[in-house]
Amino acid sequence: MNKELIVRSINSAVDYALLQEGRLIELQREKDNNKFGVGDIFISNVKKTISGLNASFVNVGYEKDAFLHYHDLGPRVKSLIKFTNLVSDGKITNYSLEKFKFEKEIEKQGKIDDVIKANQNLLVQIIKEPISTKGPRISSELSFAGRFLVLIPFSNRISVSQKIRSKDERNRLKDLIEEFRPKGFGVIIRTVAQGKKTAELSKDLQGLYNQWINLCKKINGSKVPSRILSELNRGSSILRDVFDEKFKGVYCNDKSLCYELKDYIEQIAPDKNSIVKYYKSDTPIFEHFSIERQIKSAFGRTVSMSKGAYLIIEHTEALHVVDVNSGNRSNKSSNQEETALEVNLIAASEIARQLRLRDMGGIIVLDFIDMIKVENRKKLFDHFKSEMESDRAKHKILPISKIGLIQMTRQRVRPEMNITTKENNPNSNGKIEAPIVIIDKINNSIEKILRNKHISKKNLKLHLHPFIAAYITKGLISMRVKWFFKYKKWIKVIPRDSYTYLHYRFFNIKGKINHH
Repeated sequence: MNKELIVRSINSAVDYALLQEGRLIELQREKDNNKFGVGDIFISNVKKTISGLNASFVNVGYEKDAFLHYHDLGPRVKSLIKFTNLVSDGKITNYSLEKFKFEKEIEKQGKIDDVIKANQNLLVQIIKEPISTKGPRISSELSFAGRFLVLIPFSNRISVSQKIRSKDERNRLKDLIEEFRPKGFGVIIRTVAQGKKTAELSKDLQGLYNQWINLCKKINGSKVPSRILSELNRGSSILRDVFDEKFKGVYCNDKSLCYELKDYIEQIAPDKNSIVKYYKSDTPIFEHFSIERQIKSAFGRTVSMSKGAYLIIEHTEALHVVDVNSGNRSNKSSNQEETALEVNLIAASEIARQLRLRDMGGIIVLDFIDMIKVENRKKLFDHFKSEMESDRAKHKILPISKIGLIQMTRQRVRPEMNITTKENNPNSNGKIEAPIVIIDKINNSIEKILRNKHISKKNLKLHLHPFIAAYITKGLISMRVKWFFKYKKWIKVIPRDSYTYLHYRFFNIKGKINHH
């Protein structure tokens, strides 16, 4: 399946849209002011420990203190604390862990008061961004994620992704990594490392080790709290996790960001750097790739599917609920059971897409159409699990219940992508002007523009909602043709998916025209 990454830079944010065969499967927004992204590493200060929670609250510079649970300390946290203190005092200048003496591992079920104390400085990593009223969730078990490998300081363990099934391949990869793994560092071998050569894996590992060295250099002299190592930008992070031979193109409307993505592709796949292209056109990039239209159809409370079926997606504080409905589709199947199975399989594929697209996390309950046959329930469950395999977020799916419910959890590391698809009332008094009046307003605007000597008439364009655009341009003697006969000027009409019904703008060769 062909994949494309579309990057839109707007104001103080960057939107990343991942397409698969032209279909939107992932949408993420990165704000310029997001200083607490997943993967960022901070030198922090412990504010207080709470014995009842077996956790501590840590100052990382956010308005709300970060939450650090005992289970997120990592077994070698005492070694990390010792190393950090020695580096801060300037007693260690060689950041290799080859000769560093590790401290004893902490107990699995121990108490946080026995490990860390208030006012203590600690290296931590963001594992969950601030969401709603909660501060970030953090871990002191640091990790550096690469294309093929994940490097973990203060460990000697080599782990292989469970998705690599071949025993021979698992052993091959373990043996390779053992040869050039730095002493004192553990390694997790990712799924994409399967079949890769020594040179590629070694280069990836060296890059991660360099990140560790750069981190250590910044510890001494950094104010507390402060961020001392940033994760890749969201676009590079997506490419790192999903890039493969099926990637067809990366398109971006910002030159500097385009160069960044090109540089990253150069690192992970030098022969593929030509797929990164700078997008320059009057048509907004999301509209050109039909993303704007897909966003409006995919983010509502109701999501339509093929054959008349649809989903109802409800969000509560405690959980998310997805209801599957067959709609008013004609029943061509021989019985109700077959119809239910057919709709459920379509719904399972769309739900897997929706979870990823909206980045829904926490507890999720899926209410499928009831099916009596055990084999059909199993078929649905297996199909849903298969569809969820491409989801990078950690998730756990429970078997389908007798009443047709599937309960699952999905890791939430950043705020849910929530886009309002309903259009605002254009008037403050709660009443909407008759849409046809918009035509009179457009006519008046054209009159003003064409009779104004100070406004350039070259390359005149009208941007507006697709429905209004169709009304203006359709027919043998359309409204646009009438304008041409009246004013002797051809006006290019451009449908804009992102515009509301009563929204329109004129542009000329110099840009937007103020016609109000």
